[in-house]
Amino acid sequence: MTPERRKFILTVSIHLREVAASALDRIAALSDPTRRRIFELLAGRPSSVTDLARQLPVSRPAVSQHLRILADAGLVKHRTAGTRNVYRIDPGGVAALREYLDDLWETVLEQFKAQAEQTPR
Repeated sequence: MTPERRKFILTVSIHLREVAASALDRIAALSDPTRRRIFELLAGRPSSVTDLARQLPVSRPAVSQHLRILADAGLVKHRTAGTRNVYRIDPGGVAALREYLDDLWETVLEQFKAQAEQTPR
């Protein structure tokens, strides 16, 4: 392995570890079916807790708890509109999650290519 290749792999590995902690929090937040559904609804349009609760088989307090977890994971944001909070997808959090998955995929493809090139025909 060339020194450049070794340096590249080390750089990718360090970057993946840094991004992985927050990316894994985002993945964990989306692992719950109700939170995933809330996230999908917010992808359609910004909504209040009440609006979301009307579309789900859970209470408003439960929706609020799920939104708090999604917000802590950096997947949603809210703005105050009068007496209610209107939630929307946080593009920065989604971009960070996508970056993690893209980096992971690139690494897997590089490993596959290296293995394929080493395999005798």
